[in-house]
Amino acid sequence: MLRYLVVVFIAVFFFLPGLVNAQDYVIGEGDGLFISVWDEPKLSVSATVRPDGKITIPGLGDVVASGLTPGQLQAELTEQLKDLVRNPIVTVSVERITNSRVFFFGGGLEVGVQDLLRQTSLLQMLSTVGNLQNTDLRAAYVLRDGEKIKEDFHALVVEGDVREDILLRNNDVIFVPPLREPNVYVLGAVETPKNIIFREGLTVLEAVLEAGGFTPFARENRTVVIRKQGDEEITIPVRGKDLLQGDASQNITLQPGDYVIIREGLF
Repeated sequence: MLRYLVVVFIAVFFFLPGLVNAQDYVIGEGDGLFISVWDEPKLSVSATVRPDGKITIPGLGDVVASGLTPGQLQAELTEQLKDLVRNPIVTVSVERITNSRVFFFGGGLEVGVQDLLRQTSLLQMLSTVGNLQNTDLRAAYVLRDGEKIKEDFHALVVEGDVREDILLRNNDVIFVPPLREPNVYVLGAVETPKNIIFREGLTVLEAVLEAGGFTPFARENRTVVIRKQGDEEITIPVRGKDLLQGDASQNITLQPGDYVIIREGLF
């Protein structure tokens, strides 16, 4: 767990800022704007973007603001005001941000809304919303405009691979499900057959030791790991005796729901 936290901390606070690209803010419904027209105080107004995405400008009437960056809206107003003012100089300022949010669902984290008050990456957001230990990061994804733009957060969060990071945008929806099976099971010829709460990096040797180790009747080299992959069940042989003698290649990493089964025999 400590290693996991250290990886996330380093990634978020040291490497990440140089790896994400800046994005201009996009105006949305509910945002507060100030439109300033140089030397034309009657045309300079504060406005809140209505649910229909428009604002009202003196002399122009309704103008679409939602979906534009401040720079794009500034250019649009400058063009339209040319019929009213000679060489208008327009400035658009965002005074109040109420529209920039991301949404969480899926059951792995608390369902809710998080404000995006500054440019925020997926990793930065995940680092602030709660404990990810019992979430299924491999099944997680980000929806944008109804399409999955990012799937599988495991490499990003657990391995700290910031190349997997993305910059979040307004109205992104983040799906994070809980682990369906939070345990691994150690059965057969061990001192204390038991289920063990899964943790990232858990190996077959650690699981056997937590179950008290092999019994005197264990046939260590006939240990198997039963794993479900989709609708199929696979069997992974583990030569436990070789592992105890230093063959690290036998020390496979377990996944949630794995069964570690140690065969028993007299000879």
